[in-house]
Amino acid sequence: MRKIKIVTDSACDIPRELEEKHQIRILPFSITVGDQSYVERRDFTPEEFYGILESSPKIPSTAQYTAMQFTEVYEELFGEGYTNVIYVSINAKGSSTNSNAHLAKKQFFEAHPEADGEFEIDIVDSQTYSMGYGYPVIEAAKKAEKGMQPAEIVAYLEDWFNCCRVIFAPYTLEYVKKSGRVSCAAAFVGELMGLKPLISFEDGESVTFGKVRGEKAVIPALIKKVKAEMIPQTPYVVLYGSAPEYGDQLAADLEKELGYPCELKAPIGAAISINAGPKVAAVIFRGRPRH
Repeated sequence: MRKIKIVTDSACDIPRELEEKHQIRILPFSITVGDQSYVERRDFTPEEFYGILESSPKIPSTAQYTAMQFTEVYEELFGEGYTNVIYVSINAKGSSTNSNAHLAKKQFFEAHPEADGEFEIDIVDSQTYSMGYGYPVIEAAKKAEKGMQPAEIVAYLEDWFNCCRVIFAPYTLEYVKKSGRVSCAAAFVGELMGLKPLISFEDGESVTFGKVRGEKAVIPALIKKVKAEMIPQTPYVVLYGSAPEYGDQLAADLEKELGYPCELKAPIGAAISINAGPKVAAVIFRGRPRH
């Protein structure tokens, strides 16, 4: 019988109670704010990080998970009797973490030839961020609990990422300007005109698909995008930042428009808030296959 471990990294934003319930292994990123180093999910909650972010004069930086760290994880899980590791990574275009996982896999099997045929490592590039991969990781863990075969779980994940849509709106342009998501000139003009960009992740790249004037227009615009692209009656997830009331409103309005509630509502973590700011609203949903 296969013994499967589902592994991901801390930019997934999976709530801690679900991490523990489904025994998901979450590898924490290190984050540097000024001269202070933190470990995500250990040194602060998402809500505490919003305060850290707002008080920092410079945009914080995140460190990739190294090949050496991955090798240690693989060796640990092999020693615990797991036959399969399925690691779902943060967007490979935005982090070297995915390539480090592949390098560590090669190094592990070179150091442990006895593991060949007894231990399998699947590495899946999510091509996205936050609950765009946190949600399917939770579902993958549920499938493993039910005895689904590793190949079937990997196929489910790859299908999800081919269909996943992540759309969000930052309520301030300060952070998207610093991170390069929106050019400085565009951000300056947007601030003067009260414009809010609407951003999506497609094939690992951020795309500004629209702009709205004023905060009140943000949620209706997000809902319009969801209704236009979402496969009917499929699950969706709502994310929010330092203003949870925006998440509450977005979830309530989506439920009214779609006829059923969101699968999960959760705060964004450091990876998204660093680039979009702490005040944000987002929706993750399933659209038509891209490829």
